Amino acid sequence: MLAVTLNAAQQCASLIKESNSIAVLTGAGISTSAGIPDFRGPQGLYVTKRYDPEKVFDIDYFTRDPKPFFEFAKDFLELETKIKPTFTHQFLVQLEKQEKLIGVVTQNIDSLHQLAGSKNVLEMHGSFWTSFCLNCDKKYSFEEIKIKIQEEGVPHCSCGGVIKPDIVFFGENVKHLNASFQVAHQSDLFFVIGSSCVVYPAASVPLYANGNVVIVNKGKVKLDGPNVVLQVEDDCDSFFREVAKYVDNV
Repeated sequence: MLAVTLNAAQQCASLIKESNSIAVLTGAGISTSAGIPDFRGPQGLYVTKRYDPEKVFDIDYFTRDPKPFFEFAKDFLELETKIKPTFTHQFLVQLEKQEKLIGVVTQNIDSLHQLAGSKNVLEMHGSFWTSFCLNCDKKYSFEEIKIKIQEEGVPHCSCGGVIKPDIVFFGENVKHLNASFQVAHQSDLFFVIGSSCVVYPAASVPLYANGNVVIVNKGKVKLDGPNVVLQVEDDCDSFFREVAKYVDNV
C-alpha cells in the first residue's frame, strides 16, 4: 500500500516504476488537447448536437443514408491533417520503449497512438486507415478514401457500391475484443485514460486487469473494484507531465 502522503503524480510514478507489464485503455479524453472533440464532455459531440450520433454512427442508418456519416467524416479527416499526438500519447510511447508497456487498447479512431510511435495498439472501434466497398469488398487506403470523400461527398467504388471506412458503428461488433481482454489480464498495472467507461464492451476491458488500476479522466468514471488504487479527475496531459517529473527517462 502506497503512503497516503504521496501526491497523485508521485503515487502514479511509483506504480509505474514498480511495474513490468503496463496496459492502457484510452478514450476520447486523451485526444481532446490535440483538437479532437470528445463525445460526452461539456463540449462533446453528444452535448452540442453538432452531429446526431443516432444518424452518424448507427450502421442501420448508414446503410439507408450514409450522407450524415460522411458529413462528419469530411470534417474529421480535415481535422486529422492538422492534429498531432499529445503529451500523453508520447508518454505512453516512452513507456513502450522502456519495455514496460505491453499494449494500448483504444476506443479512438484517430490513430494518434500510431502516429506518436506506439507499436502494439488495439483499435477496438477501428479507424480510417483502411476502407472497403460494401458491394465488392475492394480495399481503399486512407489517402484514397480521403480524396473520394472530398470529391464525391459519399464515396463510391468503381462497381457502384458505397465505400465504408473500417470503423465500428453502433450495431457492429468491436474489434480485437479477446486480445484486449488478454492484454488487460497480462498486465500488472492498468491505466484507464480519457475514458468514461460507459460504452460496452470496451468498458469491460479494465475488469480483466489482475493488477492495480489507475484512472485518469476529467469526469467521473463508472468503474469500481478493489484493485482501483488511484482515481484522478484532471486533464490527461497536465497530470502525466507531473508524473513524468518523477519517472526516470520519460
